Amino acid sequence: MLSLSGVSAAYGKSQVLRGIDLSVGPGESVSLLGRNGVGKTTLLRTIVGHHAAASGSIAFLGDDVTAQPAYKRARRGIGYVPQGRGIFSHLTVDENLRLGAAGSPRSRTAEAIPSYIFELFPVLQRVGQRKGGVLSGGEQQQLAIARAMVAQPKLLILDEPTEGIQPSIVQQIEESLREIRTRLKVAILLVEQYLDFAWSIADRFYVMRRGQIVLEGNPRESDPSSVHHLLSV
Repeated sequence: MLSLSGVSAAYGKSQVLRGIDLSVGPGESVSLLGRNGVGKTTLLRTIVGHHAAASGSIAFLGDDVTAQPAYKRARRGIGYVPQGRGIFSHLTVDENLRLGAAGSPRSRTAEAIPSYIFELFPVLQRVGQRKGGVLSGGEQQQLAIARAMVAQPKLLILDEPTEGIQPSIVQQIEESLREIRTRLKVAILLVEQYLDFAWSIADRFYVMRRGQIVLEGNPRESDPSSVHHLLSV
């Protein structure tokens, strides 16, 4: 579904990504791990089109999207939940969701919110008329994921979805992501610092250091201590 080959990226003369090879298959859940500052967020931004690749290629659903702008990649089926959530704090929950739906070519109307959204995130139905800025951190994160999902993506990309979230809400988010993957058949690419969370939902994982992939594996066949070591050095 998603395939990166030799992708590099930079900010000015500062090289951030170096020859990244990465893939996500249909319906697969992949975790991207690494310490702060190794290039994980830049990699996600490059995949979704918010940052230009300096070299290499990005293919989605068999087509080269390396030069496509972000909105075209979104319309092809890439959903993105950025670090920090990125919701519109001055809009209500319902307005945030309708805005996400309006960007989908598969929506029949600008206000089409699929019914499964409130099955995945029941709290959003109860707070539908509240402004996004007054929600708790956990509610904001659920809104950010829901807003990406109303566009009915084929691939959902999430950057640190558990950051600053209390454990009970982390559990709810984990359960929702499992439903998104198993029931809705949406593939997931997840950047996460919380290893136990990333490990629990991943079919495969990658570990980054200094802008490169240094380890790839299957959680059920890998020693978590080796990953912990890479995340701590």
